Amino acid sequence: MDSLTQHTLTPTKTKFSTTFAKVLHIQKPKSTQKVKPHIHQHDQKLHNLNNNNNNNNQPTMDAFIAKLFATISSVKAAYAQLQVAQSPYNPEAIQHADQILVSELKRLSEYKQLFLKNHLDDDDVNSPETTQLLAEIQEQKNLVQMYDITLKNLNSQNKLKDSEIIFLKEKLNDTNKDNKMIQRRLNSNSFNEKMKISFSSITVNSFLLALHQTVKSVKSFVKFLMDAMEDANWDLNAAVSSIQPDVCFGDVSQQFFAFESFVCRVMFDGFNDSGFSITNNGFESGSGSWSPRFFYDSFIELKSLKAQDYITWKPNSTFARFCWLKYLKLVHPVMEFSLFGNLNQRNLVSDGKFPETNFFSAFADVARRVWLLHCLANAFDSNVPSVFQVREGSRFTEVFMESVNDEAGNASPEVGFTVVPGFKVGGTVIQCQVYLT
Repeated sequence: MDSLTQHTLTPTKTKFSTTFAKVLHIQKPKSTQKVKPHIHQHDQKLHNLNNNNNNNNQPTMDAFIAKLFATISSVKAAYAQLQVAQSPYNPEAIQHADQILVSELKRLSEYKQLFLKNHLDDDDVNSPETTQLLAEIQEQKNLVQMYDITLKNLNSQNKLKDSEIIFLKEKLNDTNKDNKMIQRRLNSNSFNEKMKISFSSITVNSFLLALHQTVKSVKSFVKFLMDAMEDANWDLNAAVSSIQPDVCFGDVSQQFFAFESFVCRVMFDGFNDSGFSITNNGFESGSGSWSPRFFYDSFIELKSLKAQDYITWKPNSTFARFCWLKYLKLVHPVMEFSLFGNLNQRNLVSDGKFPETNFFSAFADVARRVWLLHCLANAFDSNVPSVFQVREGSRFTEVFMESVNDEAGNASPEVGFTVVPGFKVGGTVIQCQVYLT
């Protein structure tokens, strides 16, 4: 039984092995043969067409490609026109650009059909060279048109940005004005809170507080003036030499004191006179003998208002005449023309008007502070404060003087010039500020 089974299975195994070997033998050559690449029918047409054109009709193909690029550029130009016409909205321009766009797209479709049918010159009435040249010209025109549209768009955006810049600058200026107004109100409120004094309670401390505010205003104006000089390309060294010709400053920043001394000298000139010496300069005196009460009322009236508001309210007041006079003395015509290129402010002041400029507003604040100090000084029932300055070359003494440049360091320092005048109130001395050499 076992032998029969073995005998029966052996031929079957042999036959299977033989068949498998035949299959392997048949498939082996197929694995080594080269397979031809599959070529798409459309690609084959292009291949044949390019071969034909390369051999027989290259100028026609060049002309066709030129027309194709010219049409594509026309599509781009029409699309650019369509975009521009959207904003601002222009229905006529949109319709015109849309018609051109549709027309050029149809033309591209026609070119496709001509290309696939190998009829590249069916729509040409000119030679291939002429057709190519005209197409290139048309393409350049379309490109120029696109550049023009882009340029107009950029110019429009530029104008829009310029308008935004102008608007933001105006907004910034308005904000700065509001901030300055708020700051002035805060300072005025702080000053008014501290200066809540009655006619019978005016003291040296009240005068000291008013003097501190006056000096602060003078310093602010001097900084404004020096900045204006630098913007006008002034030689500050020459300007300082004309104010204090015999003084050598240890540091450039100390030149500030020379300008401060000039402003104080002009603004405080005539302080000891009850009429501030304005009655001798072509102005009416207003009152032959002003009483302390009159000055106190004037002080109360002016201290809560800005100079412009007060002058607008009382254009013929003594303070208004004082303001005009001091400006004409402080700002020389040559200086004003050099700083601002005209004499507009001076002409307005001469006509009794208030120039609405930052420069004059800064000056008017100084005039207001000095006038308030003058009114307060003359409001004393007795011991009216009087102003004093120290002569050049005087020996320094701390009783009457305060040095603005402590680093002078000389064993026996001398006064170069008075920066801010001092005051005597009865037996009390308010030190003047001096620059030592």
